[in-house]
Order: sequence, then structure tokens, then C-alpha cells
Amino acid sequence: MVAEYAAAGEDRYQNIEEIERGDFAAYVRRLRDNAAGAHLPADYVPSSTFWLLRDGKTILGVSRLRHHLNDHLRVTGGHIGYDIRPSQRRRGYGTRILALTLEKALARGLKRVLVTCLADNVASARIIEKSGGLLQDEIFSEPMGGRLRRYWIDL
Repeated sequence: MVAEYAAAGEDRYQNIEEIERGDFAAYVRRLRDNAAGAHLPADYVPSSTFWLLRDGKTILGVSRLRHHLNDHLRVTGGHIGYDIRPSQRRRGYGTRILALTLEKALARGLKRVLVTCLADNVASARIIEKSGGLLQDEIFSEPMGGRLRRYWIDL
């Protein structure tokens, strides 16, 4: 999946130390620490990572559920981030992974989640709106390098 993003010219999952050295187990350990809130940088919040799999082995997409928001996430990142590998897009997997992650958010006790996407990402905006997202606003985000749409979803 990482090679597929690179071939598509997308920088997702590039420069991840554990993946670059071929130590996937160490990467999973770090994700588990993130979920437990252990060893986080000062500006991070605990987050859980989920993979959407086919046949129990092919990763179709990834989502991250941030357990709460800090000042940065209230503006730019939101509670949930998700992405689908390039070869598997336009097949309904984005809608599926967001729905499953919303279930995880509800199970964590969240009643309302913020989900964001770049304004020119029409597919993601459509997924968020189909999932109950109500547009709060559209802002310029320096970290994201463009206009960002911010949606709230009541659970």
C-alpha cells in the first residue's frame, strides 16, 4: 500500500521510520501506544488506527479516530481522518470506513465528531455529507495548504 501511494505521487505513509526499515511490528506497537496515550509528543492526542481489510490481509484503507480534540484539531484535523489506497477508490470503501469509524467513536462515548477535508476533495466531501456531516464552515488552512471544509456529524 505504501508503494502504491508513492507511485501515485501521494506522500502518505512516506518517511515513517518503522515502515522504511521494514519493521511493521514496531509500527503497530507505536499505533497501540498512540491509542493508549503513551509516548505521545506534547501536541498530540490519543488516537486509534483502524484498517479496512479484504480477505484479512489486503489493506484497502486506514482511519484514525482521535479520542478528543486539542486547539489544532478543532481547526484542521478533526476527530476522524481516513484514506483509501489509490487502486481501491470509487468503490464505496470510503463510505464504509467512515461508517465503521463513527461506530468506534460512539463506542468511545463521543456524541458528535468533527470531520474535515480539503475543499477540492469532492469525493471526500460527498462521503462526509452522505454520512450525516453538516458543513460548519470553509476556512483556509496553512498546514493543509488550501481551503478546508469542516463538518460535524451527530452520533
